[in-house]
Amino acid sequence: MFTRKTSVLLCAALLLGTAANAQLYKNPKVPVPQRVADLLKRMTLEEKVGQMSMSSLSESKNSKIAYGVLESPFSNVHDIALQSIAAKKYAREQTRLGIPPIQIGECLHGQLAAGATTFPQAIAQGSTWNPGLIRQMGAAIANEASTSGVDEALSPLFDLIRDARYGRVEECFAEDPYLVGQLGSAFVIGMQGDPAKTHQSFAFDKVMCTGKHFAAYSKPIAGMNLAPAEIGERELRSMFLAPFRDAVQEANIAAIMPSYNEIDGIPAHSNEFLLKQVLRKEWNFKGYVFSDYGGLSQLYDFHKVAKTKADAAILGITAGVDLEAARPDIYAHLVELVKAGKIKESQVDTAVARILTAKFKAGLFEKPLADTAQLKSRLHTPEHIKLSQQIAEESIILLKNENSLLPLNINKIKSLAVIGPNANKVQYGDYSFTRDNLSGVTALEGIKQYVGNNVKVNYAQGCELSGTDKSGFAEAVKTANESDAVVVVLGTTSVVFQGIGWNGQAPANEPKDPFTCGEGYDVTDINPQGVQRELLQEIYKTGKPVILVLVHGRPWSISWEKQNIPAILEAWYPGEKGGAAIANILFGKVNPSGRLNMSVPQSTGHIPVFYNYVNSAKGNNREPGTIEKPGRDYVFSSTDPLFAFGYGLSYTSFKYDNLKVSKTVFSKKDQVSVSLDVKNTGTMAGKEVVQLYLGNKVNSVSTPEMSLKRFSKIALEPGETKTVSFTINSNDLAIWNRQMKHVTEPGTFDVMIAKAADNVVLKKQLEFR
Repeated sequence: MFTRKTSVLLCAALLLGTAANAQLYKNPKVPVPQRVADLLKRMTLEEKVGQMSMSSLSESKNSKIAYGVLESPFSNVHDIALQSIAAKKYAREQTRLGIPPIQIGECLHGQLAAGATTFPQAIAQGSTWNPGLIRQMGAAIANEASTSGVDEALSPLFDLIRDARYGRVEECFAEDPYLVGQLGSAFVIGMQGDPAKTHQSFAFDKVMCTGKHFAAYSKPIAGMNLAPAEIGERELRSMFLAPFRDAVQEANIAAIMPSYNEIDGIPAHSNEFLLKQVLRKEWNFKGYVFSDYGGLSQLYDFHKVAKTKADAAILGITAGVDLEAARPDIYAHLVELVKAGKIKESQVDTAVARILTAKFKAGLFEKPLADTAQLKSRLHTPEHIKLSQQIAEESIILLKNENSLLPLNINKIKSLAVIGPNANKVQYGDYSFTRDNLSGVTALEGIKQYVGNNVKVNYAQGCELSGTDKSGFAEAVKTANESDAVVVVLGTTSVVFQGIGWNGQAPANEPKDPFTCGEGYDVTDINPQGVQRELLQEIYKTGKPVILVLVHGRPWSISWEKQNIPAILEAWYPGEKGGAAIANILFGKVNPSGRLNMSVPQSTGHIPVFYNYVNSAKGNNREPGTIEKPGRDYVFSSTDPLFAFGYGLSYTSFKYDNLKVSKTVFSKKDQVSVSLDVKNTGTMAGKEVVQLYLGNKVNSVSTPEMSLKRFSKIALEPGETKTVSFTINSNDLAIWNRQMKHVTEPGTFDVMIAKAADNVVLKKQLEFR
């Protein structure tokens, strides 16, 4: 029997329940799927489409409809933080449903903002062969970027290096899918956190990642950015999709960005095979698809597969692109398309649900706003600067060291010439905020800091990075003649903070060198640019000991240099402490341990060059020729790379021995342990990259002669021996067969332990049954 008191209590409870239900999506204790469903049913069609769109932090306050993502300005971290606070506060308090945006930022090798730490460019990160370091870097970047409000990074790249002419080589980790998968996943885990936790939520001081560019973007015809990729499904799956699969299934990456290119006439932003079949059905990807800037517009105005912008919107949403980056030029038509019955509102709901899921998992409804008071203590810290230098030191590759010219003995050199167009310029690479020397350490400054008053340092620029001006040659030669040894620093410069769909203006104090590398800066010739080789040749004629240091974003064909210059260092773009790292290598404070993450071609005509080729890729005759004695495959050359994948020298020596395998015959259920001993047989402590390849197996389709499957970077004191162990299984032998099934076929194969792809030192044959 109900009393008046009972009725009052019941009514109060119902009212409380109704109020609670009204705020269900704002309750962090409610499971994410329920929060998404609750919010989605409250949204108008216009609000849903707003979530599939992008604006900037500075412009978002002009709309009453909340955007899905807001872009950080290309500014300093303090201004970004202030704009973040204002934009997110507005979205929470002034839009109808209070949906906060995902603040995105470029974080390829550090947050793209003045005040953040600049790490070595991605190609340098790749040549460390050290996933642990890259994971630390990812965590450091996330810590910095999240402080100014960044929730999601448009990084890293999982593209494979396949063409040295391509300007975006510098943004890639490596040419090998396993190495890219390992390094890229380490970056993601560092940025996002442990995948065991990120399936449920992302911590407030972590940043979601966007894997790009999906897929085969880095294999363009003629090395030209955005050109089609000529590729079959088997190569696509075996090589170019494999690292993305690792990012999705191993690192739980939050978002995927389609590429600008097309495959077999289908642009990636309208490719249902890639975005639905592979990404969603086969890999069970639960994140959202973030279009590249202007990628949907290109369906209409570049690829010309859509007659109108509305048609482009239909292609994009049907393929599975959830959010349009840059201006809402294409998805602005979604409302009218739904009302006209040309697409279903359920398609919009699916996309919006994925975006909202990311927002709830990232805690954006509860996440504290940016705190400018924390910027000083969390950004550009001594620990992060030290890490940037360590990555640089582990990335630098010793390509040649004739007669042990390096390391230089500071006690035996009275004067040292430092010459070249990149000797006194910081070069960070694309997606950097600046190239101002005040922001970092040049090679010249690094050497000066290292030697102090012990060695006189003489400097001459010699020439520019490009152009034909040789007027500085005479001074450079004079400077070399007045010195005991010469360090020549050559290279390139890359575009500063520019993408296809967005552009920034470099500050007035930036160097005026024409950009010769980076996004959209592809070349037809990979020889040293301008008159840089001629400068080096003039210095070489002085008879002084010459050390060549390369600071650039893509490999050069340095055949003459390899033959004539006694010592060569590949430094790539080594970050803000690059000059200090170069100096430490030159003088032996640090033993070089970088290894090539891509094969260096002999010439432009040799492109493409990569180690994991099939047998038929090197021709049938195998009679390489020379100018003096022509042959076949090629008439005047061999097919070999100038420097092989995995190659790199050290100031010490290492001996490999005692290769053991736990089983010589195994099946699908088995694991095989592989071990070997590595001894430092030299007189200096050093790090060695032990590489395990599998190959020489007969399959139903042609497969690479060898494929990297494991690696380990180890540190050894002089005389020290360490046992290195790996575990392999049937998945490491799996191929895409003639029926396009991923299978492991019976047969014999070699386990190869190598110092480089062209230097196998231990081998055993195993059988899979």
